[in-house]
Amino acid sequence: MQTVASSFLGTAMPKVAAARNVTSMRRTVAKKKATPSSMWYGPDRPKFLGPYSGDTPAYLTGEYPGDYGWDTAGFSADPETFAAYREAELMHARWAMLGALGCITPELLSTYGGVDFKEPVWFKAGSQVLTEGGLDYLGNPGLVHAQSIIAIVITQVILMGAVEGYRVNGGPAGEGLDKNYPGGDYFDPLGLADDPDTFAELKVKEIKNGRLAMVAMFGFFAQAIVTGKGPLENLLDHLSSPGAVNAFKYATNFVPGQ
Repeated sequence: MQTVASSFLGTAMPKVAAARNVTSMRRTVAKKKATPSSMWYGPDRPKFLGPYSGDTPAYLTGEYPGDYGWDTAGFSADPETFAAYREAELMHARWAMLGALGCITPELLSTYGGVDFKEPVWFKAGSQVLTEGGLDYLGNPGLVHAQSIIAIVITQVILMGAVEGYRVNGGPAGEGLDKNYPGGDYFDPLGLADDPDTFAELKVKEIKNGRLAMVAMFGFFAQAIVTGKGPLENLLDHLSSPGAVNAFKYATNFVPGQ
């Protein structure tokens, strides 16, 4: 019995340990490289013009998310420039997604949620800080009651500078982080990127939504200059009379806000 037991334990335990080691190694390697199982990566990924894209640049191999093989100006031919542009695009995409949400949320809450904002339109809301009553975040003085533009700037510089410094340089608790996708307990507390296949798909979704958000923000800027209204009010005006309120109405109007 003792011989059989020792033989059984001696063979089974190393197999379990080996299996655990193999699993751990697969997850570590997979995070460093795009998973071949995803349709959005590699030479057979979707291209910018589908089957009519022709030959794509040799340096666009499909290794990175959002690569559709389009670079007619050759901006990404140099690897260092390509890396810098990827980081800049990703950071702008994330800010645009936050900005687009921030632009429409006050209007939505004011129009449909009954929240009392002194000024729900995004490009007018900030000026309330300079008024006597100041600016109440989400219309609630108990949340943030901003009265000093200097205090806002200082707070923003400190908080954003600390986060960006941590992201780029690693920080005392995160040396060796990927500055584009730092992850970890601080930047991915929900563990959304734990699975390599899911992480690869989320990268693609992020950059696609981010690019759309950058276009949306540009549209918000243009609408604000031309119509003097917020995006939701512009949309409701158009839906109420599509034939009369559209881009053609303002195509020859060079007086902002009219």
